[in-house]
Amino acid sequence: MKTTRRTALLGGLALGLAGCASKFRTYDGPEVTRLQMFKGDRNLFLFNNTSVLKAYRIDLGFAPEGPKQFEGDGKTPEGAYTVDRRNPDSLFHLSIGISYPNEADIAFAAAQGREPGGDIFIHGGPRPGIDAIKPDWTAGCIAVSDREIEDIYAMVRDGTPIDIFA
Repeated sequence: MKTTRRTALLGGLALGLAGCASKFRTYDGPEVTRLQMFKGDRNLFLFNNTSVLKAYRIDLGFAPEGPKQFEGDGKTPEGAYTVDRRNPDSLFHLSIGISYPNEADIAFAAAQGREPGGDIFIHGGPRPGIDAIKPDWTAGCIAVSDREIEDIYAMVRDGTPIDIFA
C-alpha cells in the first residue's frame, strides 16, 4: 500500500509540474479591448474598455527616441496599429505581431527612397549568451519577460488595437 500511495503522489506531482512547464497559458478574464504603450515611460497597458487589466515594464529598440521610419533604424514605431499575428515558435519565446508598417509609414519611407522595415513584435526576453541584457536592446520590437509574454499571448487576440505613444 505504501508503494501505491508513493506512486500516486509522485505521478500527481509530475503531472502538476508538466502543466507548469507549458509556455501556452489560458485566460478567461475580461476581454483585452486595447493596448497602450508609452515609450518614454517604458510602460505597456492592457485595457478592457477604460479599466487597466495589466501593466508591464518594457524594453524597446536600440535607438528608442522618435518613431520608426526606416528598416534597420533600431526604433520602435509610434502610432495606431493592431495586433495582426502571433508566433508560437518565436526565437524570443513567444511573440505577437504589430501591423507596422501602415500606409502612412510606407508612404513616408517611399518618399525618402527607403524601406520602412517590418516584423515588429511584442516578444519575450533576450536569449542568454546571444542578446545583450541591457535596456532597449531589440531591433525595434517591444520586449517583456518570458513569463509576461506568456500572459500577453494568452490575453490579447489578433485584431486588438494598440496605440504607441512617444
